[in-house]
Amino acid sequence: MGLSSRAKHCLHCLCMVSWLSFFFWLTEGIRFSASAIDLIDPWTTHGSIVTVLIIFLRLLSFLALPQTLFNLVGLTSINAFPDKEKLKSSPLLAPFICVRVVTRGLYPNLVKKTVKTNINTLLDANIENFVVQVVTDSAIHLPVDKRMIETVVPSTYTTKSGALNKARALQYCLEDDVNVLGEDDWIVHLDEETLLTDASVRGIMNFINEGKHSFGQGLITYASNPVQFNSYSKFLQNRICTVADSFRVADDMGKLRCQLTYFNKPLFGWKGSYVICNAGAEKKVSFDWGPDGSKAEDCFFGIVALDQGYSFNFIQGEMLEKSPFTFRDLFKQRKRWMQGIYLVCRSPLIPLQSKLLLSISLASWLTMPLTTSNVVLSQLYPMSISPAIDFFLSFIGGMSLYMYIFGYMKQFPIHRYSWLKSALSVIEIALASTLSIVVENLAVVSMWGGDWYDFYIVEKDNETDQEDEQVV
Repeated sequence: MGLSSRAKHCLHCLCMVSWLSFFFWLTEGIRFSASAIDLIDPWTTHGSIVTVLIIFLRLLSFLALPQTLFNLVGLTSINAFPDKEKLKSSPLLAPFICVRVVTRGLYPNLVKKTVKTNINTLLDANIENFVVQVVTDSAIHLPVDKRMIETVVPSTYTTKSGALNKARALQYCLEDDVNVLGEDDWIVHLDEETLLTDASVRGIMNFINEGKHSFGQGLITYASNPVQFNSYSKFLQNRICTVADSFRVADDMGKLRCQLTYFNKPLFGWKGSYVICNAGAEKKVSFDWGPDGSKAEDCFFGIVALDQGYSFNFIQGEMLEKSPFTFRDLFKQRKRWMQGIYLVCRSPLIPLQSKLLLSISLASWLTMPLTTSNVVLSQLYPMSISPAIDFFLSFIGGMSLYMYIFGYMKQFPIHRYSWLKSALSVIEIALASTLSIVVENLAVVSMWGGDWYDFYIVEKDNETDQEDEQVV
């Protein structure tokens, strides 16, 4: 018999405490007796300029403290391994649901396979009152089916504010002469490769039937959506990128759950996939916020909805996506996110109080090249500002690294691993977390140049998929 849900959660909390305790010892974040570092007078040993610089760099790290605390609360106070969600009412009584997928039409076979899989998942869950709508810039010629709608966005279509890319396509669906949904209907927003699961369908139905909130979002994992590659190099890169995305999984279970469960607001923003919206509320918020609201249209939409007073909640049950196939796509993806969130935070259309925590989080992201240098500088110029500051800096660093560990445990079936494979997974996590930190530092350095309104699409389809023409 396997461990109970509560036992798994307690074991994870024990792992977190053990890891943080080890990290505090390793970095001397907690000292129970005098240490050599306490005897160093940095002003005399390192000089005033170096000391001031190091103090500044270490204090910059505190920008990450708010989101680190949210991750801590989310990962510990809410069961991180909940039992399977049970339907609280009959699916036959559910309101109408539109599963909306926006695509440029670059990967038609992938979209067709995903649509077919998601329709079968919904039918297997006894959901009848739904349709899957594919919104595309280029026709992909979905087969005729009462469960599918293909909406081609005209090349001549422009929004009132000049919204671009995905925001433009989403806004097109909200136009009076295009929209086919009533105010009480619901929209499930997915990316091209996002797969529903039975658990997520049950979570969505319970969220909708509860009727307390207008918007919701849940957990996305990346290791359970299999990808077949003809290239070993691409397979290896995708594997490392998937492990690197373990941080995102932990972020969903930590910060995202905390802000949506306890505050019912996306205080730090949210993602554009696995988004559940009341159709009437989505139309009122709209995606028509100009070019600045088009790079990270999901984040912009969420913060505007927060500012307008709408409530949010976390949805139980995970969905499945794919991580970038290559390191290059991982870099391009992170760069786009940084630029998009920067445009959200600088927008005069959103009051500061509504984007304050998001802006602090962004500042932490953009100063990564500076704060990461503390790893080297702490060895070259050892010093202690104060025991309290040392503790919090160690806590921030330890929690950031634990996010990769927890996300890996959540994504991969480590309970089935042999001792050898478990040991190799430690190496895998170390390599992937290092790659992630390097890539995000490079993305920060390079984000200031180029076309800020270009919307880079990472590769979603592999060679095997492209050869498969009879998918539906």
